[in-house]
Order: sequence, then structure tokens, then C-alpha cells
Amino acid sequence: MKNNKQNYYKVVTTVGVILSLLWIIFVKTEPYSDFAYYNTIATQVANGGQWGNTYTSVGYSIILGFIYKIFGSSIIIAKIFNVVLTALSYLIFYKILKKINIRESRRKIIYTLFVLFPSNIFYNSILGTEIIFTTLFLLTTLVYYSDLKYKYVLIGILVAINSMIKPFFIVFFFAIFLIELILRVKLIKIIKHSAIILLVSLLALSPWAYRNTKLMGQFTFISNNGGVVLYINNNSQNKYGRWMEAAKVENSIVNTKEYQKANMTEKNKMLSKAAKKWIVSHPGRFVQLGFKRLFSTYFVGDDILYALHGAGTSKALEYVFITYANLARNVLFLPAIILMIIATIRIIVKIIRKEFKSIDSFELYGLVCIYMFTSVYFFTEGQGRYSFPLIFIALYFFGELVDRIWLRVNRGRQKTL
Repeated sequence: MKNNKQNYYKVVTTVGVILSLLWIIFVKTEPYSDFAYYNTIATQVANGGQWGNTYTSVGYSIILGFIYKIFGSSIIIAKIFNVVLTALSYLIFYKILKKINIRESRRKIIYTLFVLFPSNIFYNSILGTEIIFTTLFLLTTLVYYSDLKYKYVLIGILVAINSMIKPFFIVFFFAIFLIELILRVKLIKIIKHSAIILLVSLLALSPWAYRNTKLMGQFTFISNNGGVVLYINNNSQNKYGRWMEAAKVENSIVNTKEYQKANMTEKNKMLSKAAKKWIVSHPGRFVQLGFKRLFSTYFVGDDILYALHGAGTSKALEYVFITYANLARNVLFLPAIILMIIATIRIIVKIIRKEFKSIDSFELYGLVCIYMFTSVYFFTEGQGRYSFPLIFIALYFFGELVDRIWLRVNRGRQKTL
């Protein structure tokens, strides 16, 4: 019986890897926009050049640069690296699922849907941050649910690496603080655990902060694009809560002489200040844009277009891919979000009743992480690829629904027989 279980996961994993390889072989995506920038920086790193200019986070580009240095600077190498990371994420997610207390049928459903989910296939051809960030996020989750002596130190290191890819991940220590506070872990341990994660991550990031500060002549942390992201997504000209040109904002700061003479750190502060000022003076409009951003993130599957750029696929085939990817996204996230809201209410009721021991740890972990990411997207920017790191959490909740339906169908069949 045990061998049959293992064989099932091996078969699903193999199918997922094969599909990923076939995708990068036959759909020859060309990087553009942010993806071309990441590739350019990675090539510079491989050739001993500058590791970015503090404008945006370059953690992915640095890691890819080392891969290029070993195997050569080639887009196909980057795509193969993606497939390796995807296979690694399968293994890590399987390990996570084995650690949480769920039915085997639900475990199989979640794992199968994760491996075969469209995004986990077509993202392999995109030279973006999503796959490596998600793999590290999964690894962080696995470490947290493992019985390791120095696991909070390891989490701190992983948080630092992932913060180099997406700077907002530095707040992960607070997520752990909330989770353990709700689970009624002793207060001294909660403070100790979250403090270790924060201090270790800051210590690990300090050389990069020193490098950036020396480069700019004033304190600069991980990157300087937080201000522009906030600015272009929170203004009276932005209609959808998505990217727009900063110069098209009414009376845009970027068109002033003061801005043009400033360095990147100063520009970041100016843009951030202007965005916050607009948010305070337009609270209603800000909330509207926030919900539009969330809609774009969870229900608009425009991320498939990145995987088809420059591939030369026919319009008919593109339409099939786009339809399938959007359908899969909405079938997953719509019920998953409803189930997460129900789970949140259930946990709140348990907290009020002081039934802390009956709170499912991984369910709580998933919810806190979802709300952490969602809060960031509500304030900053919305687009389909930002939901990629949250697919495994959405599937955890969605898998429960599918499993219940599956069990009822089987019981119905047994009664009929």
C-alpha cells in the first residue's frame, strides 16, 4: 500500500516535469520588460559587472547570474533552471503535505492540482522572480513545520534571500508572531522566535544595505522602486490599479527639475511621500483602486501572455492557452477565497470561545500569509503573476472542497452498488 502511494506521487511529479520541459522546448518565449531587465543584470553578474543600480531588487538576477557563470549565459539555461526549481518545489510541497494532518485523498488531490496547475507549467518559460520566490517560500514553510534545532535562524536566512527578490517578505517575522500568538505559544517564545527571524534576516541583508548605502551616499536598504510602484498605482489618473507611466500622472513629480537631479534613493522618498499624501486625501478612491488591484491579482490571468511573448504561436492556439489559464485560475481562486473567508470566521469564533487548541496550525498559517500578501497588493499593484506564490495555499483550501465532493460521489456509488 505504501509503495502504491509513493508511486502515485512519483508518476504525478514525472508528468509535471515532462510537461514543463515540453513547454520550454516548444514554446520559445522571449523575455521583455522586467524579464529582459532581470536577464541583462544576470548576464552582467556572470561577466563580473555591476549587480544592479539599487533601482529594483536583484536577488533573482544575482542567483541567475551565478547559474550563467557556471553553465553559460543563455535563455534556455534560465528556463532549465526554472524547471529544476519547479521540480524542487514539487518535492518541498510534498514534504509539507506529509507534515500536516489531512486525509490522504485530500493530500493527493492538492498535490496533483498543484503539479498540473497551468501556471506551474507555463511559468517555466518566463525569466521572472515568481518561481524562485515561491520555491524559497515553500522551503521557509517546510522549515517552520520541521523539528529543527535552529529552524528560526534558518528561516531568518531564507527570509533575507527572499527579501532580496521581493523586499516586502522582510515582514514575515510578524506573520510568525501573529500565528504563534493566536496558537497560544508562550509570549517569551513568541518574542524570541520572531526576533531571531528579524535580526538574522537584517544581519544577512546588512552587506547589501552597506553596498547600496555606499553607492548612493545615504542609507539605502534593498531597493529603490517601492516609491514609484506606490506612486503610479495611487493617483487620480490610474483607473485600474495597474501599471502606468509615472510621467502621465497629473503634475507628475518625475517631470520636475528637483526629481531629475535627485539620486535614486531621494527619488524613491519623493515618490513615496507623494503617493501617501494622495492616499490620505483620497481614501475612497484608494480603496476602490485597492479592490481593483486584488481583482486583477486573483481573477485576471494576463500572466499567460508573458509566457507566449515572442513564441510565434498561432492566434488560435494562444486563445486556447489564455482561455484555459483563466478558467483554471477562476475555478481555483473563487471558491478558495470563499472558503478562506469561512475559515477566518471559524478561527475568530474559536478565539472568542478560547478554543485555541482546536485551531488548525497550517490553516492559520495559510490565512495569515494570504492576508499578508493581499495587504501588500491592496496598497501597491495588481497583476496576475503576483498570485503565483499563493497557489499552494489556495489549493490547500480548494482541495478540501474537492475531497468532500469526491467522498460524497464515492459514497453515492457504493450505495447504488
